[in-house]
Amino acid sequence: MIELYCFGESVTTFKAALPRALAGLAWRPVHVDFFRGGARTPEYRAINPMGEVPALIEGDTVITQSGAIQDWITARTGRFGSQMEAERREVLRWVLWDNSRMSGLAGPRRFLMNFAPEETRHAPVIDWLGGRLAASLSVLDAHLAGRDWIVGEGPTNADLSCCGYLFYSEPFGFDRAAHAAIDAWLDRIAALPGWRHPYDLMDRALPGPAADRRPA
Repeated sequence: MIELYCFGESVTTFKAALPRALAGLAWRPVHVDFFRGGARTPEYRAINPMGEVPALIEGDTVITQSGAIQDWITARTGRFGSQMEAERREVLRWVLWDNSRMSGLAGPRRFLMNFAPEETRHAPVIDWLGGRLAASLSVLDAHLAGRDWIVGEGPTNADLSCCGYLFYSEPFGFDRAAHAAIDAWLDRIAALPGWRHPYDLMDRALPGPAADRRPA
């Protein structure tokens, strides 16, 4: 059985869990109590020395980082990649773009606005991240105008990477109504067989709202 070490608020974990669910691979979530230091324990660092989630384990195989896990799922199932070399590189281009230009901006902004202690929520930093994120959202919205998927004729890891933050409800500067092409694209992803909302898809064992859980 595939195990995925995760927690519901983790977008990187969602980006690894979603293709697994869509591909129909059997797996079980293993909750990591991230907000109370669960990713920094010696036991977890023995699995992932980077102290991050997600981590996938199947037998002796251990894979970390959502993009690497997505690539493993594609190799296992033949889904969400491309047999065409040019399209394969284009998928990789958008996965890398997401890591730096979407997730790399939305992640710290969402954290500061929702999970960080009040005294660390520096408005100038939040505003700067918001401006950069708005530019990235405009790039994605323009690219999706007139097309169903980011690359090719069906969903790929490009879609499953770039959509990650956009399904979460905590405020971080994304307004679906202001991005018509992104809005329609998210509806198409959510209509895929096996799709589930991130908080439904992953184990969320801790009680209480996410905003009440602060980093240890």
